[in-house]
Amino acid sequence: MGILTICAKCSDLCYTSFTGKDGKITESDGYVPENIGIGDSYGDYVEMEIDTKTGQIQNWKPVSDANVIAAQRKT
Repeated sequence: MGILTICAKCSDLCYTSFTGKDGKITESDGYVPENIGIGDSYGDYVEMEIDTKTGQIQNWKPVSDANVIAAQRKT
């Protein structure tokens, strides 16, 4: 098994949807949300490495629901 690297340029066309524990859905459409571990600081790239044996995203750091929602609103 190995590591699958994904790097995708969204060109300001990144859509995210987040469903909170309360069932409330927040969305963003445009730039890649910053500081939640899925992209760089420029807003156009989604980047991640996945361990093909476990299916886990490498070096993923826990992100609070509030941080995800804040990042989506900022985009």
